[in-house]
Amino acid sequence: MKIVALYFTILVLAVVMALVGRGGGNFYVPVLIAAGTSMNVAATSAQLILMVTAFAATFVFHAHKSIDWKLALVIDPPTDIMAFIGGYFAHNFLGHYLKLLFAALLVIAAFFMLRPVKDHIGNGQKRFGYWNRSFGGYDYRVNLWMAMPISALVGLFAGMIGISGGSFKIPLMVLACGVPMRIAIGTSSAMVFVTALMGFIGHTIAGDFNPSWTVPLACIAGLGGLIGGKISVKTQPRHLKSIFAYTTLAAAVFMAVNAFMTR
Repeated sequence: MKIVALYFTILVLAVVMALVGRGGGNFYVPVLIAAGTSMNVAATSAQLILMVTAFAATFVFHAHKSIDWKLALVIDPPTDIMAFIGGYFAHNFLGHYLKLLFAALLVIAAFFMLRPVKDHIGNGQKRFGYWNRSFGGYDYRVNLWMAMPISALVGLFAGMIGISGGSFKIPLMVLACGVPMRIAIGTSSAMVFVTALMGFIGHTIAGDFNPSWTVPLACIAGLGGLIGGKISVKTQPRHLKSIFAYTTLAAAVFMAVNAFMTR
C-alpha cells in the first residue's frame, strides 16, 4: 500500500511540475525521504525522475513552439557544468546541512513565484552584454551579465541537493530577461532535462544511484510529464503561480523540520 501511494504521489507531482515547466525536485526529495531513503539517494532519484518528466514535457512544448532553443543554448551550459560538480561533491556534505540549504532555497523560490511579473518588450538598442531576442511573436532583452552567473550558481545548488533549478530559472528569465511566461515555461522544461541529467551523472559516479528503487518511479514520472505538458499548452500558468509558491513554502517547512528531527 505504501508503494502504491508513492507511485501515485510521483505521478501527480510530475503532472503538476510539467504543467509549469519546473523540475519538482523540491517536492520529489521530501517525498522520497519520507518514503525511507537517505538524502543523497533521494537527491539522485529525484534527478532521474525530474529528468524523465522534463524530457516528456519537452516534446509537447516543442510541438507547440514554446521553447526558445537559442536562449536555452546560451544560458543553460553554466548550469549544466555546475550541476555535475554539485552532484559529484554532494556526498561530501552531511545530509542535515543539505536539507537546511534545500529549505532556504525553497523559501527564495517561493518568494519569486509570488512576485507579480509582466511581459517586457526589448527596446531594440544594441548594448554589450544584452541580447535582443525575437521569438514566438515576442521581443525581449536578455541581460547576460545577470543571467550567466545566476545560472551557474543555480546549477551548483541544483546538482548538490537534487533539484533542477526550474524554480529559479523561470523567475530569472521573466524578471531579468523579460521572457514571456509562456516561452519561459517551455524553455525551462528543456533546460531542466539537461541540468537534471548532469546532476544525475555526478551523483551516479559518486555511487548514490539505486536503480531498483528509482527506475519504476521514473517511468511513472514520464507519463506524468506527457500529461502535464498537454494540459500546460491549454492553460495560462500565471493562475497557478500562487498555488505553487505556497506548496513550495510547505515543502521548505517539511524539509527544515525533517533536518532538525534527524540531526
